[in-house]
Amino acid sequence: MMYDLVVIGSGPGGYVAAIRAAQLGLKTACVEKSPTLGGTCLNVGCIPSKALLHSTELYWKAKEEDLGPSYNWDKILKRKEEVVAGFTKGIEGLFQKNKVDWIRGEAKLNATHQVEVNGQKLEAKSILLATGSEPIALPFLPFDEKTILSSTGALALKTVPKKLLIVGAGVIGVELGSVYRRLGSEVIFIEFLDRICPAFDAALSKGLLKSLTEQGMTFHLSHKVVSAQGTELTCEGPSGKLTLTGDKILVAIGRRPHTANLGLETAGIEKDPKGFVPVNASFQTKQPHIFAVGDLIDGPMLAHKASEEGTAVAELLAGHRPTIDYLTIPNVAYTHPEVASVGLTEEEAKKRGIPITTSQFPFKANSRARCIGEESGFVKLIMDTQSHRLLGAHILGANASELIAEATLALQLRATAEQLAHTCHAHPTLSESLKEAALGLVGKPVHL
Repeated sequence: MMYDLVVIGSGPGGYVAAIRAAQLGLKTACVEKSPTLGGTCLNVGCIPSKALLHSTELYWKAKEEDLGPSYNWDKILKRKEEVVAGFTKGIEGLFQKNKVDWIRGEAKLNATHQVEVNGQKLEAKSILLATGSEPIALPFLPFDEKTILSSTGALALKTVPKKLLIVGAGVIGVELGSVYRRLGSEVIFIEFLDRICPAFDAALSKGLLKSLTEQGMTFHLSHKVVSAQGTELTCEGPSGKLTLTGDKILVAIGRRPHTANLGLETAGIEKDPKGFVPVNASFQTKQPHIFAVGDLIDGPMLAHKASEEGTAVAELLAGHRPTIDYLTIPNVAYTHPEVASVGLTEEEAKKRGIPITTSQFPFKANSRARCIGEESGFVKLIMDTQSHRLLGAHILGANASELIAEATLALQLRATAEQLAHTCHAHPTLSESLKEAALGLVGKPVHL
């Protein structure tokens, strides 16, 4: 059967691309080897982790208020599974509604315009690779998903560990560490760098470290794990060797593109030294009719980035001219407090030689934050001193994941600090902190 587009992978890049292509009149198929649609994000990533974070935060807050709560881990896991199942079934429904053919099986690039699945050969005018990424293991610490865990295993533990060692203090590590710390686990991080969550502005990394430490988590920064014996880790740091032992070890040092058995070589597509698939500005590989998006290509490994890229490919194939401004792709950590960032960090702006002005407004000066007892954190804005154009927004605090949308739109529209400062915000709201921070860029905040 001939298709206009065959999408390989049904994660946020793949399924969104397939649906959008079908909406635009392209005969589309999506190949997925897993029994459910949605890829890593929906099945063992974004969605289940946020479900666990929500449930455990409710318990933790009730405990902080001395309300005497208890938790049932089995019920927490069951709710997580129900949330995931609802979304994966939802994608099935969207495929049916938009007449996207879901082809179950493992896809392999065959001839130039062929995809082979379970012995069946699909002819395709265009092919989109959206197979995502997989966790990276340490050579001497392979995953068994029982005691040595990837993020996948950490989302499905049968019991809450008494002591959890986490190698890597990036977003995945601190989110999953938060889940288990709230339920009573002793959580200890070993991080190679001198800061946590290095993709964020340094002020956010510093503030988040302070908050998580106050919640009882321990961080060994500038430490490298050099060997392991069972669940005992030997680390090296500024003060010498350190030995740590835990019930479980979560390795969260990053992810790499998943390209095994895809047949890239058969199609004449080479990977770069880091394992990514090189593409041009239109997401075309070395073969112009084969595209790649999401975690397969260079850039931040974010579900919403993959979705934007998948949408762009579908629209390109339909004759549209989509654009993606990578400066306006937000990044979020769903810890407590939440962390959200968009645009340039202060360090990045200085490296580019841009004259900048920064402004920071604390949530403790925001009336809504005080009403709901969420006074920790701040909003930090960065503007070009000459043009007054907003270049970056960095938020540590309650609902940062939602507040960042306004800043993202401001950057997308190339707004100035004055335009944000003069926008009326409802009172009392957390979003007023954005207005106050913008006022700080061009004058003085009123409430500080």
